[in-house]
Amino acid sequence: MKIQLITFIAALAALSAQAADRLPAHLGAEGYVLSWHDEFDGDSLDRRAWNVEVNGTGCGNHELQHYIDAPEAVSVADGCLLLTAIRRPYGDSHQFTSGRVNTHGKVTFTYGIIEARIKLPSTADGLWPAFWMMGDDISTVGWPACGETDILEMGHANGIAAGSQDKLFNGAMHYGPDAGRHIQQVGEGTSTYSLQDGKFHHFYVVWTPKYIRMYVDKVAEPYLSVDIDATQATGADSTGAYFHKPNFLLFNLAVGGDFTGIHNPDAITALGNAEGSKASMEIDYVRIYTPAGIASND
Repeated sequence: MKIQLITFIAALAALSAQAADRLPAHLGAEGYVLSWHDEFDGDSLDRRAWNVEVNGTGCGNHELQHYIDAPEAVSVADGCLLLTAIRRPYGDSHQFTSGRVNTHGKVTFTYGIIEARIKLPSTADGLWPAFWMMGDDISTVGWPACGETDILEMGHANGIAAGSQDKLFNGAMHYGPDAGRHIQQVGEGTSTYSLQDGKFHHFYVVWTPKYIRMYVDKVAEPYLSVDIDATQATGADSTGAYFHKPNFLLFNLAVGGDFTGIHNPDAITALGNAEGSKASMEIDYVRIYTPAGIASND
């Protein structure tokens, strides 16, 4: 047992060192260590870390899918987490099902560098994949007072209008004392290459007490950078009032909704017209690096 424990500690230390070395230099990762990760190497989702959401409300965005807890929507295979959208009747009013997972109440963290390696589906017209995080106090303070950080979203109506669905993407931050005073900051970028090319791409957020910055692949310029210095907070409309507390992770694949500008199931071209047509968002891994001595809570 002692030998096994020593071997495990050595393996974790090696993974931490190797992972940190792989982070692009412009992220400023010196002194950060891997504090939590999920490589999705098993044959099922780790329910000790992840919640699978069941929700057909439209999630406040008039989305068209019903999120379900079923293998056809949320699965782990070949070293990846798959969230799959399917065209099919579900319940009384939905024409699509899909998957959404989060670590609320299970894995939380305050500050760090969060990395996910993702293969995105062709969003064409109507798919809306997202990688994001929210304040773990959402159950008590509600949204947007919990603070929301959208690290990656694709499928926006602007990309559809410009015919650049595979290149236009964004990060965003949402906050405010209540839904009536919702404030947002959005960083929209157009990649010089397709992010829906059937390959995996890296997405990062660097969250410090001073700022939140978001990056894709090896591109050194952040596509969104927001000052969150709490010492400069000037009240309920300041970012400094919302982004200094434990957050949890989310991944989802939405169908339609306000972000895409599509609310008619017949206008969803990303999924074929035939019942059973599907598309998946694949997450190879997600990793949280924190300054040495500060761990995630799991």
